[in-house]
Amino acid sequence: MRKRITLHDLAAQLGLTIQTVSKALRGLPGMSEQTRSEVFKLARELGYMTKDQKQNLQQDLISPYPVVQRRFMLVQNKQSLNFNRLLLQGLHERFMEFGHTVQPVMIPSKLKPSQFDDWAENQGLLYAEGVFIAPRMNFDLLEQKLLELQLPRILLNFPPPESKVDSVIWDVYEAVYQAVRRLVRLGHRNILYVGDTKDQRGFVIRWQAFAEAMKEAGVAVDPSEHAIERDGSEGWLQDFERKYQLRQPTAVICGIDEEAPPVYHTLRRLGVNVPQQCSLVALLNEQIDTLPLCSRPQLPIREAGYRAADRMLWRIANPHLPYEHVRLQGDFFTGSTIQKLQV
Repeated sequence: MRKRITLHDLAAQLGLTIQTVSKALRGLPGMSEQTRSEVFKLARELGYMTKDQKQNLQQDLISPYPVVQRRFMLVQNKQSLNFNRLLLQGLHERFMEFGHTVQPVMIPSKLKPSQFDDWAENQGLLYAEGVFIAPRMNFDLLEQKLLELQLPRILLNFPPPESKVDSVIWDVYEAVYQAVRRLVRLGHRNILYVGDTKDQRGFVIRWQAFAEAMKEAGVAVDPSEHAIERDGSEGWLQDFERKYQLRQPTAVICGIDEEAPPVYHTLRRLGVNVPQQCSLVALLNEQIDTLPLCSRPQLPIREAGYRAADRMLWRIANPHLPYEHVRLQGDFFTGSTIQKLQV
């Protein structure tokens, strides 16, 4: 059994008094936010819990100090790798507090649904305590196979209709709405949307949010005027270039993380100064080195992993309760790529 951590242990490691550590954990004033953050960080790392935290876990039938170490698996594919690092950080951070582990496993890009059972057996998937299903699975049938596994599952995505699964996801609907409203408040109305709108449920939701937010602003959305067609080639970038030159929008919203750099560099190649001639908002997983400090709705991906770990432990302890769907909302970050429309 793990040694229980005390306030004295935290205070000794941080060089603070026990009273200061206690006040920090209870949210009381009297210290800098940096000090408070350091106390919380060390408490999480060492697995220290306040009385209230223990009571909340016990109300959910979760043991604050489990005797058994549980092993979980995160099923991912190559399409989801760019944000799975953040998801894993959140999962590790939360499970570390309980002594549990999470192991990523890559699903082959060419795996057929008929081969799934053998693959799952070889990976030891059925012997895990629970499975996290990453976004962007290759085929609906493959995702369905994962959803049908007879063990606790958490879908890190928007759930399909009639799916019997708990889900945790960062709220891209809210994110796109934030982006449109921020631009509209800055005077922009001629806004071009760039992004796939069909391939993934999250992509569909982004486009729905854009259309509804624009309608709220009194602007009708004609899909043919936006760079949303995708055929698996790089033709979408040429389509964006044509539509930008045709419409001359004052702002662009890029709905997909990996498309933001080519969109920005296409604008620069066309001689467009961002944001002086065109504001740019991108739904980035995190800041990208090849871009200027990007104005964006912040996507709480790591936090979704942390929350998903909680939901997994809750589901194991409460298998009889209804399924729950959690959406996490981030704030809008103003960088250097948007500005008020100059009339």
